[in-house]
Amino acid sequence: MRRQHLWGILVVLTISAFVLYRDLKTTPLSHLAVATDHIQLAWLIVTVLVMLGSYAAEAGIFATFLGTNAASWWGFFRIPLIQSLFNAITPLASGGQPAQLAALLQMGIEGGKASSVLLLKFILYQIGVFIAYVLTFCFGFRIVMAKFAGLAILILVGFVIHLGSIMFLLSIMFAYGLTQRVVKAILQWLTRWVGVKRAGRWQQSIFAKMATFYAESQRLRQDKPKLIIASSLTVVQILCFVSVPYLTLVTLQQPVSWLPVTLMNIMLMMLIAVVPIPGASGGAELSFQTLFSSFLTGPGVLVLAMFMWRLVTYFLGIVLGIIGWALKPQNK
Repeated sequence: MRRQHLWGILVVLTISAFVLYRDLKTTPLSHLAVATDHIQLAWLIVTVLVMLGSYAAEAGIFATFLGTNAASWWGFFRIPLIQSLFNAITPLASGGQPAQLAALLQMGIEGGKASSVLLLKFILYQIGVFIAYVLTFCFGFRIVMAKFAGLAILILVGFVIHLGSIMFLLSIMFAYGLTQRVVKAILQWLTRWVGVKRAGRWQQSIFAKMATFYAESQRLRQDKPKLIIASSLTVVQILCFVSVPYLTLVTLQQPVSWLPVTLMNIMLMMLIAVVPIPGASGGAELSFQTLFSSFLTGPGVLVLAMFMWRLVTYFLGIVLGIIGWALKPQNK
């Protein structure tokens, strides 16, 4: 692990410590003590197991594409853990995929094949997230707009960013020639500002990545058995992850329903996506408290729920990711 990654962990811990200090300063300890009494240990264990189930489903996607003979169960399971670690400590989760590639290479997977598998998995995940975002935006955005107009603007920005990137990927899959012409026209328009040479380098790089993406997406569409299994596991992965806030509130004996809490959580994911700090530290905690305040019965419960949610979805991934990075698998 590089020094910059250690700095990322330090930044995350510093901001989280500040948020904890701010909340403890404004929330009486007696309120937190009362909230702690509501914790149901059995549901807390279920919450952690569901988060681990998300990692297991993602590991199953790798096993589907690579074959179960490619590595031991630990070899596959450590890949999403490592991604979780590097997503958490790099701005805009930019370090997750390179870290996964490094983990696959450690398993003895050839570089080209490892990159292809990551690309196939990325396609499926983005399509799944795209569907979740569109449904959430259609059925839940009006609630946020009515109660939290300020956050609604940021959520809308996050949605537009995700929508634009996903639509670009889908256009490559289903309208490759047209997408090439559009990208070429945009780069030609940029030539007046960046210069012919730089625009040419950008075009060569973008077209090469587009060609790889298109080839892998077509291969994915042709391999239907693997596509069905991997798609099903992707749905399980996403459902497990977005259900953690609901289970956290159930752990605290809050009278909540799965659908509205999950819709709010998916909007929280859109909001976190526009926070450039590693792990969206600070912004994630404050946004959680704002969006979920209407579901909870008191300030002590709100603060405790927020830290339990971050512990399960974020800090657990950091700890397990460090373990996964340290314990390299034995290649088959």
